[in-house]
Amino acid sequence: MTYAVRYYTKTGNTKRLAEAVAKELGVEALPISEPVNEKVDLLFLGNSYYAFNIDPEVRDFVKSLDKKLVGKIVNFGSAAMLNSTYKKIKAEADKVGIPMDDREFHCKGEFKGLHKGRPNDEDLKAAVEFARQYK
Repeated sequence: MTYAVRYYTKTGNTKRLAEAVAKELGVEALPISEPVNEKVDLLFLGNSYYAFNIDPEVRDFVKSLDKKLVGKIVNFGSAAMLNSTYKKIKAEADKVGIPMDDREFHCKGEFKGLHKGRPNDEDLKAAVEFARQYK
């Protein structure tokens, strides 16, 4: 099984999760500014809600993916207010013909004083356990 980890973050929260997931999978966590140029079975995509939607950069990244290179997307992330971005990411993935894994990881993220210290060590451990399911 081959993996890639890409993330988008404004606060650093999702980057911390991406690094934990990537370490468990034995790959490097890279920002979405780095294209997926190699064939991977699973692309772990870290993202969050910004102004009640996924960031346009995330949308553009998913649109740029080649279904010949990416077998499936696994969604993960953190957010202070809203939970899962799964439906938003799936809508974009459907447009390019890349399936989404049914499972995802999500935890609270600190933003402007809400959920101070999150993701915390327990959240990072949970992200590692989530990634371990795919090995």
